[in-house]
Amino acid sequence: MAGEIRTVVVVGAGTMGHGIAQVAAMARSEVVLVDRTAELVEAGLARIRANLDDGVGRGKVASIDREAALERLRGGTDAGAAAAAADLAIEAVPERLALKRDLLKTLDDAAPRSAILATNTSSLSISTLQEGLAHPERVVGMHFFNPVHIMKLVEVVRGEATSEEVVEAASSFARRLGKEPIVVNDSPGFASSRLGVALGLEAMRMLEEGVASAADIDTAMTLGYRHPMGPLRLTDLVGLDVRLDIAEYLHDSLRSERFRPPEILRRLVGEGHLGRKTGRGFFVWDD
Repeated sequence: MAGEIRTVVVVGAGTMGHGIAQVAAMARSEVVLVDRTAELVEAGLARIRANLDDGVGRGKVASIDREAALERLRGGTDAGAAAAAADLAIEAVPERLALKRDLLKTLDDAAPRSAILATNTSSLSISTLQEGLAHPERVVGMHFFNPVHIMKLVEVVRGEATSEEVVEAASSFARRLGKEPIVVNDSPGFASSRLGVALGLEAMRMLEEGVASAADIDTAMTLGYRHPMGPLRLTDLVGLDVRLDIAEYLHDSLRSERFRPPEILRRLVGEGHLGRKTGRGFFVWDD
């Protein structure tokens, strides 16, 4: 099935969606990037152009490949209409269960029977997202990582109803994108978010307790454990609001105190300090 994926629809033109659309277009798929308004779609397309321009400037992307990828990209504001011609539809909207369920229902109703439906959720249950759909067996988790055009991992998450054919096709398509897929059974937080959030929340508690500064806590992991980025800087990059949503979901679903959101996280989100996207989180971002 992966070899037959010629048209990809990505719903959500934000941080993750525009990156998924970019790598799909670079892998020679025809791509439709969809969001609620034309302005949001254009903002996503502009970020793709900027990423590709940067790649050309760094010698990582050939100019001819940039032009070809952009020719394979177009935008839209009607997810159902776009999905009608899709071989693969990927939702990359915010981590809200009701929002994702409604969108997957729209895609399930509109997409051809042979199409794969993927969710980029980083923590929500795939099995729960499959509930109520006419064809739950074609729904699979494809959890990409930020920035999508650089990060190599994709978690392919198998829900209770997901067919093995769909799992294999999603894994093969991830490889076509130049990614390394891992297959994970549906469990809150999957593999990456469950481990990553636990580490990040403990780093926040250490900061609250005055164990060390944010910079020194991060340095302990980058130099001591060779992590490419410290847990607090990574939280700023992901978005403190996103981390809070995931932590609350994991705390509720796993009933584990290790995932109870620290007060410092709630306070910063309440003050609007969401990380890099707002200019301040655990660090100040001048860019």
